[in-house]
Amino acid sequence: MLKKVSKNDERIRRHIRVRTKISGTPERPRLNVFRSNSHIHCQIIDDVNGTTLVACSSVDLKLENGGNIEAAKTVGTELAKRALAKNITNVVFDRGGYVYHGRVQALAEAAREAGLKF
Repeated sequence: MLKKVSKNDERIRRHIRVRTKISGTPERPRLNVFRSNSHIHCQIIDDVNGTTLVACSSVDLKLENGGNIEAAKTVGTELAKRALAKNITNVVFDRGGYVYHGRVQALAEAAREAGLKF
């Protein structure tokens, strides 16, 4: 009998596969995205030093409905503002194993429009 692999386990496998190819450096850190059913979180990470430089989430911004596209756009623009305040302009986008569609795409496009380059 075959056992069904959970969707999150498949996402983690995709994320590991993506992470073998990209890494954040002090000059060009990694913008990581995590989405749950009710919220979206993102961080800018320097993998060489193992530090989070900037973080933002729909929980942090106290959005009423953090699991929709509008919330993702808000989080993306706020993250870009915080990153530009710390002189971070170029990043590597890490979609976290999620399909580049919907909330993940909205966050990325909002961050680009607010001034991040990737």
